[in-house]
Amino acid sequence: MHWILLRGLTREQSHWGEFPRLLADAFPGQQFHLVDLPGTGVHFNDPCPESIPAIREKVRRSVGHVPRPYSLLALSMGGMVALDWAQHVPAGEIQNLVLINTSSGFSPPWRRMRPAAWPRIARLLSRRELFDREADILRLSCNRPVSLETMKHWYSIQRQRPVSFRTAWTQLKAAAAFRPQPQRPLPDALLLASRGDRIVHWKCSEAFEQRWQWTLKVHSSAGHDLPLDDPEWILRQLANWLPR
Repeated sequence: MHWILLRGLTREQSHWGEFPRLLADAFPGQQFHLVDLPGTGVHFNDPCPESIPAIREKVRRSVGHVPRPYSLLALSMGGMVALDWAQHVPAGEIQNLVLINTSSGFSPPWRRMRPAAWPRIARLLSRRELFDREADILRLSCNRPVSLETMKHWYSIQRQRPVSFRTAWTQLKAAAAFRPQPQRPLPDALLLASRGDRIVHWKCSEAFEQRWQWTLKVHSSAGHDLPLDDPEWILRQLANWLPR
């Protein structure tokens, strides 16, 4: 099985850290492909489209070399792209869908972006000092202590493949406007949410569970960046869910 991994707002494949290696070790029969959204990572010089469907189309074209069918595992805004993808492909192209701390127009704005996060994100977007900005992003998105090594790594990513303010603003607007189609794309999907998420309320994942009767698992204390805060917990949820 081939898995496509998608990160969130202004983040790229290198921000996964050790998570892809842990996935490969836990599921040796699977292949995991790290894919960047337009305007980030290997595509950092490309313009970002202004809607989630347009972003999805660019991402889908970029993985034409990966054999189908796919499974999708995606975090935050990447989850919006993954959900939109699953709703706009022939039946059977997407076999498994795992959405981590994502949201949609099915939830009210104050849950999609928690009110306390808005001023912090506005300050982050306007900060000029890269190291401090990346360190603050980590402090906002993670609830567990973040090492200086990780902060330096994120700073290095931004130095090498900088995400422009224009891309960040375009992605933010696209995410805010996203509303899925009403039909359920798959009989089941795995929804992973963090009760301690200070950016997106975990009830945004619950909204999918209630609407489509999907499987929801909620971490008791992790933050928005669940793959950094507790990757082993994600691996356990996947191992329990995939044999369904």
